[in-house]
Amino acid sequence: MLRLARENSSWGYRRIHGELASLGIKLAASTVWNILKEHGIDPAPERDRTTWASFLRSQAQSILAADFFETKTLTGATLYVLAMIEHATRRVRILGATAHPTAAWVTQLARNMIMDLQDTGTEMKSLIRDRDVRYPTSFDTALEA
Repeated sequence: MLRLARENSSWGYRRIHGELASLGIKLAASTVWNILKEHGIDPAPERDRTTWASFLRSQAQSILAADFFETKTLTGATLYVLAMIEHATRRVRILGATAHPTAAWVTQLARNMIMDLQDTGTEMKSLIRDRDVRYPTSFDTALEA
């Protein structure tokens, strides 16, 4: 019973009771609940919570994050920089910098990033980014492909 609870964190005491009954073990559902409570095993909804941090850790191999930031040159000009980070390796890639980011420029940087990832054999499944207006739909389309 305890092993079932630990290995199946989304199962509540009633589900565990049903599994035990299918194995021919006869006892009341309240007995299962009492035993789990005695051993400090919380009810299923409290055991099954996944935090954002634990989700990121478990999926890090396939997550890429992108963001724009602004910087000033020595002459005072503002440049917009597109950077991406691979969560698994924490490798930051500065894809490019320009004073005037256009949709074509941003899309080309996405294509370049895809080719770099393919060259290294890295497969990304998820991209985390904000809703910055500098990301054109062609940026998302290039990454989806």
